[in-house]
Amino acid sequence: MKLTDLRVAVLGLGLMGSFHTELLTSRIRGVQVTVVNDFVQAKAEEVAARIGARVVADPIEAIKDPEVDAVLLATPGNTHAEQVNACLDAGKPVLCEKPLTTDVDSAYAIVAKEAALGKQLIQVGFMRRFDAEYAALRELIVDGGLGNPLMVHCTHRNPAVPPHFNSEFMIRDSVVHEVDVARFLLGEEIASVQVIKGVATSTAPEGTNDPMLVIFEMTSGRIVTDEIYVRTGVAYEVRTEVVGESGSALIGLDQNLQVKSTDGRWGGRITPGFVERFGQAYAVELQRWVDAAGQGTIDGPGAWDGYAAVAVCEAGVQALTVDGKVEVQLQTRPEAAR
Repeated sequence: MKLTDLRVAVLGLGLMGSFHTELLTSRIRGVQVTVVNDFVQAKAEEVAARIGARVVADPIEAIKDPEVDAVLLATPGNTHAEQVNACLDAGKPVLCEKPLTTDVDSAYAIVAKEAALGKQLIQVGFMRRFDAEYAALRELIVDGGLGNPLMVHCTHRNPAVPPHFNSEFMIRDSVVHEVDVARFLLGEEIASVQVIKGVATSTAPEGTNDPMLVIFEMTSGRIVTDEIYVRTGVAYEVRTEVVGESGSALIGLDQNLQVKSTDGRWGGRITPGFVERFGQAYAVELQRWVDAAGQGTIDGPGAWDGYAAVAVCEAGVQALTVDGKVEVQLQTRPEAAR
């Protein structure tokens, strides 16, 4: 470890936390994971022994540890409010996996608290912003390459999910990515959400609407559609198309090797999971966060973006039981959060 390395605590060592820890210790420059924490003590001890870190059993104490400069949160969403607030109290940059918190009031309170500090310390883990295709699509829109963007069409499909992935969970854990994509690409807020529920797949639990069509209306009146289907049994497929006055652009087509054979067949392999599709985006996200955190700040979506996503998802959950649009309720954005 170099004296100039950023010392990071990773809280939560499940799927995402373990993935982030692996990236931080194998691919990211200028960083050392010095402290780990997990609800399962044996898991924390196993990871700590492998990477040369210490286990701190209490997550708040891990955040306050003097050998920690910045924090990566991959803990359950219902713990984020307390833990993000602890990072603000300690003055330490934090990369918080979504959601920022699980309710709009606590999320906005964090926005206001950070704004009062006068510096940005909170980055939210919307990794698609760091994907080369999404970044190029955003640049194309900003540069006017499609003319005025009129509509955005998103597709989000998973091969399988755990049984607890009900309709509400689909909104909060999956659709939330398209929430941020819409705001990122179009540079405006989402004004309302509507959910259209059709015939559910036979593999969905009773009462779960899978697939669904989620429709966002932006403040400008632009329309964004999102097909969410998380039990396809096929592969991990994420695509986004922007339709403008002067053309359209589509990203997320399968970039793997395609083969044409002499018997007239052709085909390839669709990405089986999120790591294969967005692994490089996660690496870019972490490297940029580490570089920024070393300067005491962030480089990516911030607390307001996290709050806006929570507010839109809350409207989306309400829309599951309401015919028609549900308006998104956003409080005033503090000047320091702009």
